Amino acid sequence: MTNSAATAVTQQRTADRSVLAGARRIVVKVGSSSLTSIKGGISEEALTALADALAAKRNAGTEIILVSSGAIAAGLAPLGLVKRPRDLATQQAAASVGQGLLMARYTQAFGAHGVTVSQVLLTADDLMRRSQHTNAFRALDRLVNLGVVPVVNENDTVATHEIRFGDNDRLAALVAHLVRADALVLLSDVDSLYDGPPSHGAKRIPLVEGPRDLDGVTIGKAGKAGVGTGGMTTKVEAATIAAGSGIHALVTSTANAAAALAGEDVGTWFTANGARKPVRLLWLAHLASVQGRLILDDGAVKAVRHRRTSLLPAGITAVDGDFEAGDAVEMVSLDGTVIARGLVNYSAAELPRMLGRSTKELGKALGRGYDREVVHVDDLVLV
Repeated sequence: MTNSAATAVTQQRTADRSVLAGARRIVVKVGSSSLTSIKGGISEEALTALADALAAKRNAGTEIILVSSGAIAAGLAPLGLVKRPRDLATQQAAASVGQGLLMARYTQAFGAHGVTVSQVLLTADDLMRRSQHTNAFRALDRLVNLGVVPVVNENDTVATHEIRFGDNDRLAALVAHLVRADALVLLSDVDSLYDGPPSHGAKRIPLVEGPRDLDGVTIGKAGKAGVGTGGMTTKVEAATIAAGSGIHALVTSTANAAAALAGEDVGTWFTANGARKPVRLLWLAHLASVQGRLILDDGAVKAVRHRRTSLLPAGITAVDGDFEAGDAVEMVSLDGTVIARGLVNYSAAELPRMLGRSTKELGKALGRGYDREVVHVDDLVLV
């Protein structure tokens, strides 16, 4: 790269990061490994330093929503556990103990700056169902308007494997869309994304303008401490989800939090490269647990993919899987290519007798309720 080209890239990423310096609303996510000590308890020093940086930004006029991991990790030591449990019941128990400890520390640390915090626990259902995600937005929006810093976490105590977000990085990406944030900042114990293992002399990647910029990049998984669930892979996925839907994202270390929020050239900046989408459709595209498949004929494929219409029973040739009304399913072509995902209006048991028939015919033969679309266009996303 020539000196002039390098200068142009530096100027571009600096200009992009100015979004953070003047943002109205930012979602910040911090991982377990950044908040807990080697023994598994909460690191007072790390949590206080993070609260100092976020409170300063909040007191300067920026609305902050913090998505914080750490509840399960914080509950390990009090329960006499030496590492993150694998079974769901023990994870739920640790989260139940640890969430209160975590919030107590946040309340104290932010309170030193005159900032009030609140606890908001979400499940995937809260962002999947239209009425519930509207309520979630209303609550979060009102909290930040009142000057509060909401501390968001997945409701690990009641979440099951089937309805989990999977990790708080992707939860943060969805929350950023839900609250219409200007930017998403993903903090961990790694200062940036690199083009390979940093220990092998890899170079920092300061700017990602699209998926092609990540071609050939080796991305690490969860660290050795074992208290988190993601690693760099899920952070890149979350940043890509955000950027692809119109929200700038930054991946950096918790130690760089203040510098990042000031718009300095730290970490890896993901430039927004797409239009904003409804949060429910983002969940459907990236996080939904698919319970079955609907095989479409060529006409239905064209209608769904090109004309962006609802899926009708007349265009379905076969059904695969065991699902109920409201579950996520894939829509595939006759050759097995996945076309779209959607929330189905009928169960796998109901659909076979409906295949190939018009909604008008079904309404007459089976009664009201069977004259609806199998997947409404508002509950469908192309993949």
